[in-house]
Amino acid sequence: MNRTTLLNWVLPIAILLGAAAPHSHAATLTGQVVKVADGDTVTVLAQNGTRYRVRFLGIDAPEKNQAFGQDSRQNLDRLVYRKQVTVDYNGNDRYGRIVGKVLLDGKNINLEQIKSGSAWFYRHYAKDVAPADRKAYEAAEDAAKSAKLGLWKDASPTPPWDFRASERKATDTSGRHGRH
Repeated sequence: MNRTTLLNWVLPIAILLGAAAPHSHAATLTGQVVKVADGDTVTVLAQNGTRYRVRFLGIDAPEKNQAFGQDSRQNLDRLVYRKQVTVDYNGNDRYGRIVGKVLLDGKNINLEQIKSGSAWFYRHYAKDVAPADRKAYEAAEDAAKSAKLGLWKDASPTPPWDFRASERKATDTSGRHGRH
């Protein structure tokens, strides 16, 4: 392969891959947290008056009706409610929520939720998390687990993704039986 061919094919592909890197953020939202829905979702009132639902990237907190769900929500409330935050994000999830890293005075609140044992590192979406954050999230989860903080007080806590799956299964099963 000659040099011209290499530059004509490889360089544009490398540029495209760099631009599509999942850990780079494309936009920033700044505003006040006006609602804490649960341990990984808040509503931010932007400076222009628009409200945005924000899902924390790379973490998954217990559901509200799950063990430690209320504790997780209360911890997040204590950290960010009525405070100015910045959200670095790349897009939205299937529910229309912005998915991003929430920062308060430069502090990564996603990481704080994991450190306190209020959320899991959501490894299913690890590829979307910047490598440095990924390492920090893994280390924070290991430390919280070792120290038995928050949800790790339970010897074998049920991850929220398993809890949601069992809830869906129970709903599907009860729905089918109800039609007979």
